[in-house]
Amino acid sequence: MKLSVAYQGGTRYDIVSDRHRVVTDQPADEGGADAGMTPVELFVGSVASCVGYFVGQFCARHDISREGLKVEAEWTMAEGPHRVGQILLAIRLPHRVTPEQRERLLKVAQACTVHQSIAVAANIAIDLNPHSHVVTSP
Repeated sequence: MKLSVAYQGGTRYDIVSDRHRVVTDQPADEGGADAGMTPVELFVGSVASCVGYFVGQFCARHDISREGLKVEAEWTMAEGPHRVGQILLAIRLPHRVTPEQRERLLKVAQACTVHQSIAVAANIAIDLNPHSHVVTSP
């Protein structure tokens, strides 16, 4: 699986994956044009949307309507290193579920791929110009 991120000027970067494009930028008060979500908003949104998808699939399997399903996210930042320190997700499902369904639904939400990729840290390797040959002048 691959995607690319390309600089578009100012503080804007576009993420391109196959035929989809997502714009990230910074707010105007931080020198950006506010053309898209910040990378941190996108990160938190990725967790929330993954939880929403998993909960929605659970609802579909158990004949619970997904109408009105919403996942709201709040987060705080932490330091040492600078990062998202805490994410609070509120699943809003305006339909009644049994206590057993509630317990199972929350387990399914915890199992979402993005959440698990944070809970069990992914190995991230960062390289500069991989596979290129550095030419040095004599």
